[in-house]
Amino acid sequence: MQLKPLFLALTLALAPAAHAANLSDVYRDAQAYDAQYAAARAAYQAGQEKSVQGRAGLLPQVNLSGNVRYNEIESSLPGGDADYDSNGAALTASQPLFRMQNIVQYAQSKNQVKIAEMQFKVAEQDLILRVAQAYFDVLQSQDNIAFINAQKAAITEQLAAAKRNFEVGTATITDTHEAQARYDLAVAQEIAEQNSLNIRLRALEKLVGKPAGALDALAEPAQFKAESGNIDEWANRAADGNLQAEIQRLSKAIADQEVERNRAGHYPTLDAVAGYTINNGQNFGTTQVDTKTASVGLELNLPIYQGGLTNSRVREAVANQEKARQDLENATREASLQARQAWLNVNSGAARVRALEQALTSTRAQLDSTKLGLDVGVRTSLDVLDAEQQVLSARRDLAGARYAYLLSGLSLKAAIGTLSPADLTEIDQYLKPAAAAE
Repeated sequence: MQLKPLFLALTLALAPAAHAANLSDVYRDAQAYDAQYAAARAAYQAGQEKSVQGRAGLLPQVNLSGNVRYNEIESSLPGGDADYDSNGAALTASQPLFRMQNIVQYAQSKNQVKIAEMQFKVAEQDLILRVAQAYFDVLQSQDNIAFINAQKAAITEQLAAAKRNFEVGTATITDTHEAQARYDLAVAQEIAEQNSLNIRLRALEKLVGKPAGALDALAEPAQFKAESGNIDEWANRAADGNLQAEIQRLSKAIADQEVERNRAGHYPTLDAVAGYTINNGQNFGTTQVDTKTASVGLELNLPIYQGGLTNSRVREAVANQEKARQDLENATREASLQARQAWLNVNSGAARVRALEQALTSTRAQLDSTKLGLDVGVRTSLDVLDAEQQVLSARRDLAGARYAYLLSGLSLKAAIGTLSPADLTEIDQYLKPAAAAE
């Protein structure tokens, strides 16, 4: 029994350490688990069948039919009554030679397959953004809790000093009360932030299907720069490359083809047909005969009047064509707007990161000066506490600005349609295990 604690200690020491997950690791887990992405994958697989279905209208159609009947005939003719069994089978085949509607429908099916592919790419980009947002939300909450704990430690130290100074008569009770109030406020902030962290961890767990565990943190320093080019260039790239705009572009092409397909309802159709029929037990008066019939030929069908149905369908298709055109225009404008917003967020975010880096340097210098002032008697312990809180606030704001910058960069690439898992790998170079990132 005495060896059990030693055995347990050795087991824990020799067990492999849990590897902290980076963005790419979390994304791969989400690909395998996320239900929204799985639904998009199934929709993509279903969309691939559209081309097969469209091509079927151009290929031969073969049908086999058969029948077995009991027949009872009553006739006024002498000997005309008869009871007999009959059976038959027929094999028919047809090959469309000219069916404009089927030709256009096949062209539509190809665009429908492309739409399914674009929609799956949109789902992939959406998963990337959702994973990155959930990942950085967790890091932000962890940072906030770390800053609050550091703040509590500083306040605790100042509170103890204020109590000692009050007891020896070198300070008033006001300093103690103010330090106590700040401590209580920090405790309340910690409770709220811990709750926020738990919620964000559950959100990340919903994506990956397991507890998040340790996540790589953003290492310092990380150099963030503004995007090259001007805002109009990025807006134009989004108008051409945005996936949602491309989906609407394909939908507009399908709407154009739908007008053509419905107009083809006025066109004649021409099919090559062949058949082979067997009928056994046919009754001809008092004689029952068996017949076998083979046929081959052409069938022409010319629509003349269908009660106005074809014209109505054409008008409907023209209206839907206009709707598709307006949807495309709206999608193009929305893509340009998204690119402009993301470009502004990236560039202002880079500037904000630089400004907060400078602010952190300045607050640290202020803290050093304030501590020196306390030593020579021109500053109070509360002044030092204020300076320490400014340093912690600057660090918290800087971390948040860095996360926002990275998310804006991903959003910009999504707006122009180029976002891919490789972009997460690029961000991974800024991430290190938490101990190494500090």
